[in-house]
Amino acid sequence: MTQIQQAADLFAAIVSTPFGALGIRTGGAVVSELVYLPASFAEKAPADAVAERAAVQVQRYCGDPDFAFDLPLAQVGSAFQRKVWDAIQAIPRGEARTYGEIAKFVGSMPRAVGQACGANYFPLVIPCHRVTGAQGLGGFAGSDDRNGFTLDVKRWLLAHEGHREYAWQQTTLL
Repeated sequence: MTQIQQAADLFAAIVSTPFGALGIRTGGAVVSELVYLPASFAEKAPADAVAERAAVQVQRYCGDPDFAFDLPLAQVGSAFQRKVWDAIQAIPRGEARTYGEIAKFVGSMPRAVGQACGANYFPLVIPCHRVTGAQGLGGFAGSDDRNGFTLDVKRWLLAHEGHREYAWQQTTLL
């Protein structure tokens, strides 16, 4: 069994997307995690009803950036992380906020906001791709490699949602 096959076993479903693949983990009656995966991961049929619901909604979002997710999510993260994630969910499609703007809004520091973004269990549903650095894209999904897979995902998501590069510098906070 290859490493990719072993890794695929961790997911209740894997959905092919224009930016790669998305692994869906479930537990009980909730989505427990969504994970960005390279395109080398083959699709995997949903193993349960929650994974099926999530897979359908991911595909609908990829076709329509205005699609609103309605998934049962596991209660995860610290109180601070959930506060940051709530602020992120308030950012309208096609717009972005900086780590600093979110930090001011939640009464914290930009680095802590970045760490909360990196700990996001539900990318797409909690659109942390809408949070950028003051001087550019910033990191994404725990990576700040300018040529890395996850930053390409972030670029695709922002373009899909109609974001005009750097227009976020003129926006007001939430």
